[in-house]
Amino acid sequence: MLSVSLMTGDLLSGFTQTFHLGTYAEAVQRYRVQLLRSLLYGGSATLVCLVIGYPVAYWIAFHAGRSRGGYLLLLLLPFFVSFVLRTVAWQFVLADDGVVLGTLKDAGLLPEGARVLNSAPAVVFGLAYAFLPFMVLPIYAVLDRMDRRLVEAARDLYAGRAAAFLRVVLPYSLPGVSAGVLMTFVPASSDYVNAAVLGGPGTTMIGNVIQTQFLVNNAYPTAAALTFTLMAVLLLGILGYALAAGTERMAGGRG
Repeated sequence: MLSVSLMTGDLLSGFTQTFHLGTYAEAVQRYRVQLLRSLLYGGSATLVCLVIGYPVAYWIAFHAGRSRGGYLLLLLLPFFVSFVLRTVAWQFVLADDGVVLGTLKDAGLLPEGARVLNSAPAVVFGLAYAFLPFMVLPIYAVLDRMDRRLVEAARDLYAGRAAAFLRVVLPYSLPGVSAGVLMTFVPASSDYVNAAVLGGPGTTMIGNVIQTQFLVNNAYPTAAALTFTLMAVLLLGILGYALAAGTERMAGGRG
């Protein structure tokens, strides 16, 4: 892939290794909007997963009791269905006259022209749905092995529920949060299925561009250059996040 990204030529005359670095600059200049949009959508989906996933992980860890395994199975059950089929199913659910919008329109809660498909919220929602377990499971794994006596000690020291959560539970769970953010952000930013199925021309992500360059335009050097550019951006983002969050927290340390 790295070698291909430095080639020049076309499918008819063939590709020659010329070590042409200009392909990277040309690709980034041409598709910088799609690259930035992918990071924005991936970050937004990660935030949505965190807002929804943390309470879910907390409830399963602290309140599900012996039914924890059942709830985790329900969380993972959609993964037994093809990723593409799950995304296409949401296309029917979010259709203009589908189960959600059609019902709300019939009830007079939405105007007739309201729509969700082919929009940025639809793509972000699809990404969040697809990768929600990647956020829940690491947080749950950390909270599940937490010594409950720590919370009891905080309550004995006259801390209320909110204070005990903010001072004890939340700091303890940060390694799981850090892992969940990385496990969600990386695949969400590089996904192309949700943008292709739930989005439109204005929601194209860099994954869609790479797919088109590889399989439609046969522009292999451009596609390979975009692939390595995306990987480099994600690695830099992971490094920056690790430095900001602290390497000990990322590794599950308590120092």
